Amino acid sequence: MAIRALVFDAYGTLYDVQSVRSLANDLCGDKGEIITHLWRLKQLEYTWLRTLMRAYEDFWSVTRAALEFALMSVGMDPAPSLCDPLMDRYLHLDPYAEVEEALASLQQHKLAILSNGSPRMLEALTSSSGIARRLTEVISVDQVKMYKPEGACYALVEPALRVTKEEVLFISSNGFDVAGAKRYGFQVAWIERAGTVAPPKNSLVGPGEFFRLVRGGAEQLGYEADFHLTSLNDLVALVST
Repeated sequence: MAIRALVFDAYGTLYDVQSVRSLANDLCGDKGEIITHLWRLKQLEYTWLRTLMRAYEDFWSVTRAALEFALMSVGMDPAPSLCDPLMDRYLHLDPYAEVEEALASLQQHKLAILSNGSPRMLEALTSSSGIARRLTEVISVDQVKMYKPEGACYALVEPALRVTKEEVLFISSNGFDVAGAKRYGFQVAWIERAGTVAPPKNSLVGPGEFFRLVRGGAEQLGYEADFHLTSLNDLVALVST
C-alpha cells in the first residue's frame, strides 16, 4: 500500500537534544557534558517508569525532574538559576541541518510529528524552528497520558491524519521508538544519527561515547526498522519509489 503520511519523532530525530550541551558547559563548567547525557538518559527512563506505574506527568515535568536528578548526581544544587535557563533551552532546541529542506521536499505527503513532548513544548519547538507551516498535525502523547513505546501513543496517528496504519511511514532515530512503532504496525525508517558505533577499546570511555553505546544502536527486541537511513533527505528517494 502506498505511503500517504510521514510521521516523525521530534526529540533526537528532528531536533538535536544534545544542543543543550553548550549552555550546560557555560553554566556547569567541566561537568556540562556528563550532565547533558545523564539528563537525556534519565528523561527517557522516567517516561518509561511513569507509563509502567500509570503515574503520568507531562513531558515538561519529566524533563525537569530528570535535570534535577542529573545535577544532584554530579554534586550540583538543582537551583532555579541552573534549571530555569536549561529548561528554557529545551523549548528552543536546534533542528538538524537537513530538516527544513527535507520537509519542504516531502509536501506531497501528510507530514506530522508524534512526540512525547507536551503540547506547549512542541508548539514552542515547531514555532521557533519555523517548521510548523510544513506540518499537517503535531500530535502529543499527552492525549493518552502515556509515553512511547506504549501502543496507545501510536494509535493517535490514524484518526488525526485519517489514514490507516499501513499507509504510515514512521521515522525515528530512537531505537525504542523504532521498536514500538514497528510493533504497532507502522512501516518504520530508522535515522541512524549516531552512525556506526565502534566498539570501545576498553572500559575507559567518556560520557559521550557511553551515551552513544547505550542509545546509538538498534534495540534487540525483535522489531526491526524496514529502512535504515543516514539523513532525512534520504526519505525523498524512498517515498518516491
